[in-house]
Amino acid sequence: MLPELSPAQEKLLINLADPEAPAEWGKELSASGLTAMLANAEFHGVLPIVLRKFRERGDADLPKDAALLQKLDELRDQATTATGQSMLLQYHGDRIMKALAAKGIPARIVKGPVFARKLYRQAADRPFTDIDILVDPASIDEANRTIAECGFELASGEAESRELQEFKWLEKENSSLLIELHGNLVHDTGMRRRLSLGFRELQAIDNGETDTPAALLTIGIVHAAGGHKFHRLQLCVDVLQGVRALKSPEEESRLLEAARMTGIELELATVLNVTGCLFGAPRAIALADRIEPDLSIRLAKWLITGNMLLRVNSRERLRSRLSRDVFRWVQRLARPRPHAA
Repeated sequence: MLPELSPAQEKLLINLADPEAPAEWGKELSASGLTAMLANAEFHGVLPIVLRKFRERGDADLPKDAALLQKLDELRDQATTATGQSMLLQYHGDRIMKALAAKGIPARIVKGPVFARKLYRQAADRPFTDIDILVDPASIDEANRTIAECGFELASGEAESRELQEFKWLEKENSSLLIELHGNLVHDTGMRRRLSLGFRELQAIDNGETDTPAALLTIGIVHAAGGHKFHRLQLCVDVLQGVRALKSPEEESRLLEAARMTGIELELATVLNVTGCLFGAPRAIALADRIEPDLSIRLAKWLITGNMLLRVNSRERLRSRLSRDVFRWVQRLARPRPHAA
């Protein structure tokens, strides 16, 4: 269980987790408070951003506490290692993509390295622990054979992987290197009757381009609400950066059309609402409000709050887990929204 944060410390964590917000904190912060905040930042996947801001501001304003400074040194070393791991994963991802291309298998890398490169001004703010490759479901078997030929072995059960359309591969010589092959980024079979995000849908959203802001934000929304149920603050930071990448009303309209096409209006309204509330981003809330709310959206917004997300692993973790589990059932039971032809 994570150390508990006061409301002021939670506010500071959110400020430091925002890649584009200035690093602001007062000298009244205690060593124990900062240590607790660092533990929360690490759990929520935003520690690289926090450490960068500490480095930019300098350690002069930090409490002169030996244990805190030692912990900071350890975390900085870990962050350097994580950056190296991301680079190694990128190498293997590129190697597999070349092998897939040589066989004429259309594929694209999604999430981690693409988010880091496209959504963050400093790629090191967004390390990743695996490489996600998306292919058309018809190409799954050939893509799996290709990954095996690249020196990886299947680490997930084949029957379950086929049901989820998600295959996990580990490098034979280094089991810390994980490749996930997807036929669809929506893995829950109960949800997939209403929403779907596969290779062809992303092609349609990109409309001849590659990794457009609308496509990246759609992926981020599905990742937050469809895959991990808001278990880390990093998921909302990806979405926050995705909203910032929308540079025109036309790109906003493309996002809303993507939501309609893929069936993720419920997820879009929920994720953008909680992200906007957490980070004080009125544009995200305004985009969420452009989806006309029905009962499922109203219930989802009530369930998924900033406090629920921040306290995933706190004393209130059972309440947070209950809210997120109920939200999953709302997703499964929600009906496709009618649209005019």
